[in-house]
Amino acid sequence: QVQLVESGGGLVQAGGSLRLSCAASGRTVTNYNMGWFRQAPGKEREFVAAIRRSGGSTDYANSVKNRFTISRDNAKDTVYLQMNSLKPEDTAVYYCAAGFRPPTLYSYSTRDSYDYWGQGTQVTVSS
Repeated sequence: QVQLVESGGGLVQAGGSLRLSCAASGRTVTNYNMGWFRQAPGKEREFVAAIRRSGGSTDYANSVKNRFTISRDNAKDTVYLQMNSLKPEDTAVYYCAAGFRPPTLYSYSTRDSYDYWGQGTQVTVSS
């Protein structure tokens, strides 16, 4: 089965940076579409970034565009989320997700496009 483990969260001051890692199993990063979502207290889980299985193209939520970068290392079976210029509004639990969908059925920002989820890692940005 697919297993996803996030790490790299923590406390950082506004304007700082963090890099989150999602360690996967069974060549998941190679064979699945990968995404990052986040959920703040009292709010719905929202899309952050995604990288496609085919070609590695990326997509971002407008709120993180030009600040966050998603990438993958197939050899390490790991997906990363580099977060720069962090803001207090970025405070949330961040979740890694993997989905197995053909291109015609894959909607990168939709939770239903993903089948497996990690346990989450807390990111707190202080002002």
